[in-house]
Amino acid sequence: MSGGAPRPDPQQGKTSLLRSLRAVAWSLIGLRAGDEYRRDLQSIQPLHVLLIGLIALFAFVLILIGIVKWVT
Repeated sequence: MSGGAPRPDPQQGKTSLLRSLRAVAWSLIGLRAGDEYRRDLQSIQPLHVLLIGLIALFAFVLILIGIVKWVT
């Protein structure tokens, strides 16, 4: 059985999702170190980034709508 495919790490999914969340959050404010950026490119999944980005965009729009309704 030594020639089989490597087993996926059960923690990898959680780690990748958390790294994706951090990467999206840092990109929203425009700050990211070069080494961290390269590590993110190797460990995050594009689908996670897309989903987190859409959720963040939706939350941002809701916050802006809430602020406008509070002011007026």
